[in-house]
Amino acid sequence: MLTKDELLRLVETDVEAFNAEIASAGDDGLDLSEIDFSNMTLSGVNFTNANLNSAGFGDANLSEVDFTNCDLTSADFTRVNCVECNFSEALLNGADFSYGKLDYCNFSEADMAGSILNEADLTNSDFSCSYNLSACRFDDETVWPESDLLPDDFDAVYSDDLSSLRDEDDYAQPSDY
Repeated sequence: MLTKDELLRLVETDVEAFNAEIASAGDDGLDLSEIDFSNMTLSGVNFTNANLNSAGFGDANLSEVDFTNCDLTSADFTRVNCVECNFSEALLNGADFSYGKLDYCNFSEADMAGSILNEADLTNSDFSCSYNLSACRFDDETVWPESDLLPDDFDAVYSDDLSSLRDEDDYAQPSDY
């Protein structure tokens, strides 16, 4: 079995050999947690079933990368450029896609709870069958795809109204003391 450093070098130099390593791991996947793929250009890479917990993809260019059934908890995708990437069945809890551009990406059955999408451009990406999209963070600069690519129960309208988060004590009358 290759070390994380060897796998990182392999994905940079020989994608086919890297994909063969992923395939040989089967359903168990490889442990690629905390590896830094930042600023890399990756095309046709297959990370299926990999543990990419806390991995870094900041400022990377990703094209046709397969993240099917990956654990991407707390992964950093800030300022990423993703085109036609597959995040099906991925665990994206706390993954940060802020300022990223995700075009024609598939998020079918992905768990989006806690993911961060501030100022992300999600044009043409499919979230229609994703889970917990309502539990993600986004802002008024987030660009959402057309409504047919979003879950039926999701409201993509940003609101900074925090009144629902106030305690009832906040409404108490001021005291004389």
